[in-house]
Amino acid sequence: MTVAEKMKNAAFSAAISAGLSYLEKDPETSLPKLMALVDKLCPEDYYVSQRAAARKAIEEKNNWYQLILRMYELDPSVRKAFFQNFVINASVKGSAIQNDNVDKYDCNIPWAILLDPTSACNLHCTGCWAAEYGHQLNLSLETIDSIVRQGKELGTYMYIYTGGEPLVRKKDLIKICEMHPDCEFLSFTNGTLIDEAFCQEMLRVKNFVPAISLEGFEEANDSRRGEGCYENVMHAMALLKKHKLPFGVSTCYTRANFEDISSEAFYDKLIDLGALFVWFFHYMPVGNAAVPELMVTPEQREEMFHRIRAFRETKPIFAMDFQNDGEYVGGCIAGGRRYLHINAKGDVEPCVFIHYSNVNIHDCSLLDALRSPIFMAYHRNQPFNDNHLRPCPMLENPDRLPELVAETGAANTDYQAPESAEHLCAKCQQYAADWQPTADKLWAERQAEKAKAAAAK
Repeated sequence: MTVAEKMKNAAFSAAISAGLSYLEKDPETSLPKLMALVDKLCPEDYYVSQRAAARKAIEEKNNWYQLILRMYELDPSVRKAFFQNFVINASVKGSAIQNDNVDKYDCNIPWAILLDPTSACNLHCTGCWAAEYGHQLNLSLETIDSIVRQGKELGTYMYIYTGGEPLVRKKDLIKICEMHPDCEFLSFTNGTLIDEAFCQEMLRVKNFVPAISLEGFEEANDSRRGEGCYENVMHAMALLKKHKLPFGVSTCYTRANFEDISSEAFYDKLIDLGALFVWFFHYMPVGNAAVPELMVTPEQREEMFHRIRAFRETKPIFAMDFQNDGEYVGGCIAGGRRYLHINAKGDVEPCVFIHYSNVNIHDCSLLDALRSPIFMAYHRNQPFNDNHLRPCPMLENPDRLPELVAETGAANTDYQAPESAEHLCAKCQQYAADWQPTADKLWAERQAEKAKAAAAK
């Protein structure tokens, strides 16, 4: 990063910091003034699209504006920590450092690191990738601390816990929040272990955000997660809302629950419950016990594509569909390009769904892992498809992953029932062939829309 770029980054960080403090007094009155302050302090060519989107939201008072105001219903100290850690540290300062290190080391540097504190879980949900690891593994507090310290040196300030059920390790997760108050920690969780005491701990440390798993309304959710889970989730969300704590929802969509999770009623329910975001994950047929029949049909996935874009224009909640939103992030984000995954044994994997690795974090540095063979293969080969609605080297491009694994000598890290890349990807061949015509049609339409919008400017 050049001196000029560093000055731009510092100026933008200063503008955001000043603006956020200004907003605390009166958000609705201060939002337009904040944009004027940001524009004044930042060079004209810096964060242009982001600033334009924010300005549009404020001028139109649209659903994104309403989402911003919803943030001001949160506990003030928690909100301040979130803005500082997520907006400034992870997304502004951190991204600049990451870009610098990509050039320096010629490898991917992640915006976020996903890690499994434990493989233990109090549930056993159909299709959960984490169940493949067994239930006896843990990353020590010292190892998690080391990962975060190394990550910050590379510019990574966002850490996301998967599992297992991370909240089995409540005490250690809170301790890590205390040790790294400049980072934001998000945790996928089934929500069953969120109670009054844990809400108080979240208020104390200020930098922990749950993403609670919910697979639709009660019948759809409990058919996958077990009877009573829906009721437990409702209780957890009510507690979080009562304490003005931020949280979101994580949803795995399948052929069975598609209608629930893509409905307007589901979005409205999440907003009413207090959720600020919803992340949608496509069901992946990972593991020998996977059920490929649960994968959505091309018609369902196309409908998901259209519905999420429509609701983004009307609903005050941040929604992301990781398979259908590849156009916004340039395709596959795994392999350290935007994130990586470290399982509970310490194996450093390119993706939570891709259980193949060359290295273990107990035996090498984080940077060495990012420069290991399979990570460098991702770095060299991304994007795996010019059509970013077909981003994955497993799901939509099933010939690619076996090539990467064979080329790099990566070992399978499923300790329960090892699965070859060929066996895994064979389950995706028909799906990929069925999805391609629809994906190509949608991609062509999107490119035409962008070209038309560019010509109109």
